[in-house]
Amino acid sequence: QVQLVESGGGLVQAGGSVRLSCAASGRIFSTYAMGWFRQAPGKEREFVADISWSGGSTYYADSVKGRFTISRDNAKNTVYLQMNTLKPEDTAVYYCARRTGPTRTYSPSVYDYWGQGTQVTVSS
Repeated sequence: QVQLVESGGGLVQAGGSVRLSCAASGRIFSTYAMGWFRQAPGKEREFVADISWSGGSTYYADSVKGRFTISRDNAKNTVYLQMNTLKPEDTAVYYCARRTGPTRTYSPSVYDYWGQGTQVTVSS
């Protein structure tokens, strides 16, 4: 059984920064790619960022490229999302998830285990 627990969300002003963490249980965390998604009220869950098992490859949604950075520490079974220059439209519940295999679409369907989410609210 894999458990993912996100933390670090909160209320931040536009232009500010927040770092999210996702702690994973299980000894095989380091063999899986991980991703971050977000879901705003009334909207579908959308891809934010992904990182390979080694951390050597990352991929971002165009909406966050240059502002967000995904990273991981396999020794701590944790993946991070550093979010800078936040905008009100970044307001959402942020989820981390484990990717099951190779993908070109980064759709939610290629991720199997999900955390419970952490709320990020950006005020204008």
